[in-house]
Amino acid sequence: MTLTTYAPDLTGTVVAVHRASAHQFSKDTETSIALEAGLGVIGDAHLGATVQHRSRVARDPDQPNLRQVHLVMSELLEEVREAGHEIRPGQLGENITTSGLDLIGLPVGSMLRIGDDVLVALTGLRNPCPQIRDVGDGVLKMMFIDGERYGRPGEQVGRTGVMGVVVAGGDARAEDPIAVGFPPGPHTPMQKV
Repeated sequence: MTLTTYAPDLTGTVVAVHRASAHQFSKDTETSIALEAGLGVIGDAHLGATVQHRSRVARDPDQPNLRQVHLVMSELLEEVREAGHEIRPGQLGENITTSGLDLIGLPVGSMLRIGDDVLVALTGLRNPCPQIRDVGDGVLKMMFIDGERYGRPGEQVGRTGVMGVVVAGGDARAEDPIAVGFPPGPHTPMQKV
């Protein structure tokens, strides 16, 4: 995949990294996670070249895994806390919690360079799961935003994070810088994957 540009004004930071070896909603925070190209996060239940999410495996186990890595903005978690709910990084099932980037507004195919080695290509949005209700009353509703902000008026856009595939592996840890590269245009807004 060829990048036309890295955007120097679009940078962020890794807040925390997470994984879970079993299929469960939340993930445990780790000091670092290892990512492998074409597979995902080593030691995570969603590692694989083909789909690993149980409902998707039931439909078609041979689909490519476009959900190898899940990223969530810490700014969303802060909104939930400000609304009076307790929530921690990793609780929405993400592998990487970020800060400083509006992940939802990036186009399909955007590349995130995390630290020195890791490269993740964004594939789409994660659909908000009903298990989010366990965080508190009204939290699931907070996971949607009017699409006007993203040039999609009248549409409700889920903001429980973005999904991606690992293009180049390596280790990711808290405080790693994140740089954003854009695919050749025209750009396509992310949809649920």
